[in-house]
Amino acid sequence: MLATLAFAAVLCVGASQLAASTRADARVRPPARAAAPPPARATAPAPDYVPGEVIVGYGSTPADAQQVAHAARVMGVRATAAQSEPGATQQILRVPRDRSIWPVIAKLRRRPGVRYAIPDYIAHAAGWIPNDPGNTHRRQGWQQLQWNFLAPSGIDAADAWAHMFAVHRPGGKGVVIAVLDTGVAYRNWKQFRKSPDFTTTHFVDPHDFVAGNAYPLDREGHGTFVAGMIAESTNNGIGLTGLAYGATIMPVRVLDADGNGDSVTIARGIRYAVNHGAQVINLSLVFDSSVTAAQVPNIISAIDFAHRRGVVVVAAAGNDSTTHLDYPAAAPGAISVGATTSDRCLAGYSDIGAKLDLVAPGGGDDAALPDDPDCHPFRNLPSVHQMTFNDFESLEPGLNPDRFGFPGSYGTSMAAPEVTATAALVIATRILGPHPSPDQILAHLEQTATPLGGAQPNDDYGWGLINAGAATAPLPTASPAR
Repeated sequence: MLATLAFAAVLCVGASQLAASTRADARVRPPARAAAPPPARATAPAPDYVPGEVIVGYGSTPADAQQVAHAARVMGVRATAAQSEPGATQQILRVPRDRSIWPVIAKLRRRPGVRYAIPDYIAHAAGWIPNDPGNTHRRQGWQQLQWNFLAPSGIDAADAWAHMFAVHRPGGKGVVIAVLDTGVAYRNWKQFRKSPDFTTTHFVDPHDFVAGNAYPLDREGHGTFVAGMIAESTNNGIGLTGLAYGATIMPVRVLDADGNGDSVTIARGIRYAVNHGAQVINLSLVFDSSVTAAQVPNIISAIDFAHRRGVVVVAAAGNDSTTHLDYPAAAPGAISVGATTSDRCLAGYSDIGAKLDLVAPGGGDDAALPDDPDCHPFRNLPSVHQMTFNDFESLEPGLNPDRFGFPGSYGTSMAAPEVTATAALVIATRILGPHPSPDQILAHLEQTATPLGGAQPNDDYGWGLINAGAATAPLPTASPAR
């Protein structure tokens, strides 16, 4: 009999479990529905500057000062006191708030003696903060929900995004990531609707191995959640953010509307992704903890095939609170990912063990680890949020595949895509060369991870918490020989 599996997600804390399902489901009340504004380009915003201020630098001669003073009077702007430095003088001109500073700058730059005329630019803390509002009506409001992407408790997405701009591959542009899951809300088709926050996300080579067609539309919401964490459109003024938002998603449906699938279908999906050009494969799914390697040789063989072809395979460790990993994460060729909480503690549900490679934010409550000062098991901690079906947290998710919101979920399903997206960003940076091997990428992710739990590696955290900012930073250059 073929082994079956379920996705590696646990939804927000509730009162009961469905006895007839292999999933651990508990639901919360639905969030507000997300509207679908017009598409917008996901590009870096223009730098911020002080409104109504122009900085003018000019020579130190009286003639140079007269040129600037005359220009200010002609243009009807007010000059502040000059700030003199050796060989040059700088002055701030105040432009009325109802006027643009740019015509003033253009005219000043044509004046003799003017060395520069620029806005008074504003510096920010390191990293790039997109404008996506989340469930607020404010720019950058996504940070209220996506704690898992922030530096203090999560993966430092802001620095990773800034590093990608520096190498001219925003959001991991050019890398193909296969999401093997319940499908993805990637297009309109019959009763299905495209997620409002996939407006600029690219998709390629979709396939449905459950229905046997080329339309792997999500029937449950899990796959859309996972794909959104990886590559949801970002800085488009809609919804939340995706870590590798410039990457291309290959939607491959291998799980049915109940979140279950068999080993034959999963193995076919893995080989399909490899043969169609995927560079990273995300497996946010697990077999029962009792399943052994001898029972899923086809899965292990498919992952080995991917590994030999240079494809990175990332898999969720499992949600059984056991001291061994579930398959496919336990397969030798997979990067196994456990889950942490907003406290940077191991999540109480996460599987652990000597084969664990890394951890990433999965949400939920802390594990009871007496020797870990970051762990507080009696606190009520947040889930992870992403745009997917409004009814994702209901007892029958997927009944309304045209209504979207920001439901909360927790599990190693949510941790794995953060590692998947980081691996894609590393590939895009080319800091390991144009075609790094899966082993090189894993070693780099381990070396740049944030250590947790004492000596590295350890059974609870592997090599530590994935750090997208550190993983995408330029490699240090060797010091010259003396």
